[in-house]
Amino acid sequence: MNILILGAGGREHAFALKLSESNKVQQLFVAPGNAGTDTIATNINIDISDFEAVKQIVLKHAIKMVVVGPEGPLVAGIHDFFLADAALKGIPVIGPKKDGALLEGSKDFSKQFMQKHGVPTARYQSFTKENLQEGFAFLETLEAPYVLKADGLAGGKGVLILNDLEEAKTELEEMVSNEKFGKASTTVVIEEFLKGIELSVFVLTDGKSYKILPSAKDYKRIGEGDQGLNTGGMGAISPVPFADKAFLSKVEELVVKPTITGLQKDGIDFRGFIFIGLMNDNGNPSVVEYNVRMGDPETEVVLPRIASDLFELFEGVAHQNLHEKSFAVLDKTATTVMLVAGGYPGAYAKNKEITGFENIDEAIVFHAGTATDGDTVVTNGGRVMAITALGDTIEEALEKSYRSIDKIHFDQMNYRKDIGFDLV
Repeated sequence: MNILILGAGGREHAFALKLSESNKVQQLFVAPGNAGTDTIATNINIDISDFEAVKQIVLKHAIKMVVVGPEGPLVAGIHDFFLADAALKGIPVIGPKKDGALLEGSKDFSKQFMQKHGVPTARYQSFTKENLQEGFAFLETLEAPYVLKADGLAGGKGVLILNDLEEAKTELEEMVSNEKFGKASTTVVIEEFLKGIELSVFVLTDGKSYKILPSAKDYKRIGEGDQGLNTGGMGAISPVPFADKAFLSKVEELVVKPTITGLQKDGIDFRGFIFIGLMNDNGNPSVVEYNVRMGDPETEVVLPRIASDLFELFEGVAHQNLHEKSFAVLDKTATTVMLVAGGYPGAYAKNKEITGFENIDEAIVFHAGTATDGDTVVTNGGRVMAITALGDTIEEALEKSYRSIDKIHFDQMNYRKDIGFDLV
């Protein structure tokens, strides 16, 4: 079977590598892909928000399954586009339709969904410029820090956590009245700050049954000790030591089951990933947010721990017989450390030659922001590569990741040297 993966990051390289292990997969195509996917698949340089261009690729290369990496095309309705097209409707898309993608596409919708179906989450209210004064009043009922979330997709930048009440009021006005985050912030969700330790739990569902994938914890801040600006993710660990069997059992009963049941009750036929951002507060889970795809860099530690055939699991999603598919996880720890361009998450240069990664033998190099320039691999984004290693312990896996990083070089290369510091 020929498969098309949509996306260009480390997540998509991880999907491609895992799918390439299946003897049922004939040809892999990645659009637009990166220098890593180029070595195991055929890259096709198209804009994946152009659904007509995606259609032409699918028909030209006899694609029989499409795996959607990022949230953008899902929220824009690529799955619905396939179902509405006579030539495409029989081709399964791994990723929810537009109604299910609202779980990520609208913070207000997802909070309403959680409240309706009894999923534990922070107290909240939503506001626009029309009821701005009510927003100010609601902020006054909360204790610092104050959490403001743009309702729509804002490229990972739409969440503010502020310690000063007056600053929170100013930022709320900037978001709703002056569209600080564009149309995404014309509605803003204000919620109670959740205390505890954050982690992510990933669920693959066919709309009826589900498989709970390995848990992971990522590190968002650019600076060591979790300081500085937020990024797309500087590293990740799986499994999460504090997410023991008892805690994950609570997550399944209190979060996963009511989420899947709630989707069914609401008539949402959800086929794909649900990425649940959680807070563990003294052993009690509370949902921070839903995403409707795998995380990045979490995918780079979750997929290497899955011993099962990923294609067979995707077939189960497509045909709604996921419950019949075998699912096994390696009893190993996976760690990944992200190499980023100097200046990221601010302005950074591209086209820096990358060397040494081809000599790595005790870790997996997942390409993210890379491209090829002739025979040379160069940087092509802020987050450049994720270096993933497996070990019996966090310490062993991290040692392998960092030893491998010592072999890699590009101008102004930056990375955090303390990934996993809070778990060791």
